[in-house]
Amino acid sequence: MKAGLGFQASYTYSKSLDDTSAILGGFISGTSGALLQTAPQNPLNTRAEKAPSTFDVTHVFALSLIQALPVDRVPGLNRLGRGFTSGWQVLNVTTLTTGSPFTIYSGIQQTGVGSNSADRPDQIGTPEVSTSRTVREDYFGRGQDNASFFSLPLNVPGGTGPNHGRSGTLGRNTFRGPAFYNFDFALIKDTQIESVTLQLRGEFFNIFNLVNFGLPANIVLGPGFGLISRTAGTSRQIQLSIKLIF
Repeated sequence: MKAGLGFQASYTYSKSLDDTSAILGGFISGTSGALLQTAPQNPLNTRAEKAPSTFDVTHVFALSLIQALPVDRVPGLNRLGRGFTSGWQVLNVTTLTTGSPFTIYSGIQQTGVGSNSADRPDQIGTPEVSTSRTVREDYFGRGQDNASFFSLPLNVPGGTGPNHGRSGTLGRNTFRGPAFYNFDFALIKDTQIESVTLQLRGEFFNIFNLVNFGLPANIVLGPGFGLISRTAGTSRQIQLSIKLIF
């Protein structure tokens, strides 16, 4: 700590692989509204499920900072007395991460094994995923035609099940959702009153009111496929508090 500044920073580069990130036979429906995990597409071929874990995040940067503010050095303010100019601090917690993986599901029973919520399509196009378009929530970029990037292998030679299909060639967790950025700040004023410290604290969560998008709808035959309907995290929130420390 120097000149009233203290900080701690960390960066994590990681990769987690598995063949299931949930209870076999169940599913997780995340707060984003996307289907995050199912049973294997083909219970007889679990090797095809090996992929990044649903909770895998490649890059994570975190910074926490505390700075004592020399308010008494500001011209004009030092006339207000030490009771006002002393005890000011600003805190910051910054979190930056890359997106989480998600799987594209067909939404129909393709074969005679597995469940209709587990089948995956074939990928026939490569979408440029982005939240910076005019329609920011259109993650795949084609609106109502987002399904055109994929093909459902139904009624194929040698197909099985009610729809005479086969397992899709698209892997599990092959796409990544939007990145996450968050900046929290706090402004603190400590005032010593004899043996008691009066602390005034203003906290600003997501101070820049950044919109962090959740995962898109990921079922080809489901409603709003490829569109993001929810955010990750909250909008800007401000909290004021008074604390007596003794």
